[in-house]
Amino acid sequence: MSQTSLTKTSPDEAPPQVAPPGRSSFSRAVRRREARVGLVFVAPMLLLFIVFRFGPTLGAAFLSLTDYRLNGEWQFIGAENYSRLLDDDLFWTSLGVTALYTVFFVPLTVLLSLGTALLLHRTVWARGFFRGVFFLPYVTSIVLAAVIWKWIYEVQDGLLNAVLGVLSLGPVDFLGNEHLVLPSIAVTSAWKGFGYSMLILLAGLQSIPQHVVEAATIDGANGWQRFRWVTLPLLRPVLFFVLVIEAIGSFQVFDQMYVMTAGGPVRSSYSLVYFLYDSGFKFFDFGYASAIGLVLFLVVLIFSLVQRRLIGREAD
Repeated sequence: MSQTSLTKTSPDEAPPQVAPPGRSSFSRAVRRREARVGLVFVAPMLLLFIVFRFGPTLGAAFLSLTDYRLNGEWQFIGAENYSRLLDDDLFWTSLGVTALYTVFFVPLTVLLSLGTALLLHRTVWARGFFRGVFFLPYVTSIVLAAVIWKWIYEVQDGLLNAVLGVLSLGPVDFLGNEHLVLPSIAVTSAWKGFGYSMLILLAGLQSIPQHVVEAATIDGANGWQRFRWVTLPLLRPVLFFVLVIEAIGSFQVFDQMYVMTAGGPVRSSYSLVYFLYDSGFKFFDFGYASAIGLVLFLVVLIFSLVQRRLIGREAD
């Protein structure tokens, strides 16, 4: 039998598919055209994002190098606002208050969000109803929530002190005590905002492959072991995202402190954004306020990078 007959294709075998000449170049041309069309559709929103996101940032960076006043007069002073900031005791006080508030707020919010998400993940009956109930505070006005919680914390007529009075444990001045004011505001903020992180964590829990959990159950792992060695490692990327957004939100706290305590008592709830607000809109020192805003941006950036190094690398 000849070599040619040995290499003939069997009738049951399909002939190899050969792309027509020029097909690959045609596909690349189509992809390039689709990319250009997509860019045309995205360009208006991209332009708005650049103008209204990076424009104010660049403007603030320039203002931080000037002595800009309300009448529009300004004078370039270089880094004088930043050197003034380093010597300002009020800046360091507000930075310390913000950092301490973050220590209270972020773990409380993440634990509350994670616990609620785990409960909803296990709940089958009326899951949508409870999800809506827990998310409702997030869409409530922060000013309204602060007013309600200020009434709850009232020494004389507050709901919480009424309960403590029944238990013979009160009254307690939650917002007038410099040691209790930040934890009290952190509780308010956690109640207001945990619903958003809860939904993100719930979506992360629902994306975990069920067969992995079932395999751990078959191997004899109990509930805590399944959470510690299966659920938590697979949830770590989502948890890292939640930690970052909650930390950024905690550094920007202002409304709750403005409504509930006005920065008191003795500036124990005077945050960095409150300091920025007073500098810009109370004393009209816009250059100094812009310097505070840029420092706040750097603090948040550094904090996020540290979180990325400690948690995010393992999340990858």
